[in-house]
Amino acid sequence: MSGALRARLGAATGVAILGVVLWRLGTGAFVDGLRTIDGLTLLAALGLGLLTTVFSAWRWCLVARGLRIRLPLGPAVADYYRALFLNAALPGGVLGDVHRAVRHGRDAGDVGRGVRAVVLERVAGQVVLIAVGVAILLAHPLLALEQLGHLVGGLGSPMAWAAVLAGCVALLVTAAVRRRRRAAPV
Repeated sequence: MSGALRARLGAATGVAILGVVLWRLGTGAFVDGLRTIDGLTLLAALGLGLLTTVFSAWRWCLVARGLRIRLPLGPAVADYYRALFLNAALPGGVLGDVHRAVRHGRDAGDVGRGVRAVVLERVAGQVVLIAVGVAILLAHPLLALEQLGHLVGGLGSPMAWAAVLAGCVALLVTAAVRRRRRAAPV
């Protein structure tokens, strides 16, 4: 099957699925949801989505370059958008990244390096996300405790205190591991 035929079949399948969903569930909820979105909010969401996708693809290009794999930014952005769609549409939430890794590896002639580039890129993204989250928690701990209290049923509940204790233990373990790594000779 040619690539053009496969793309047309994929688009037709997507339109058919959307048609069946609208036929079975109706358009009321969809139209009500569209009425609540104003143009400025939609533009801001599209702009932020574009920005984060381009930066994520750029991060992937940097990791691939570090592994000595050529990956131009334009195709990386297109592949990243495809992976985001597949992650959202398919069960598991990672099949788009698997497709991206294998496809890039085949194009580069080394599937192993392609997979490593995607895995390292995803890990780097998670590390940055965790670091920003910890920085926000350290900068505004009362805000975090207040939100946690709303989430688990009040600050006086045992679940809230257990979650706070677990977070403190995780921070202490992380600090101990970092201290041990710094002290160990390289």
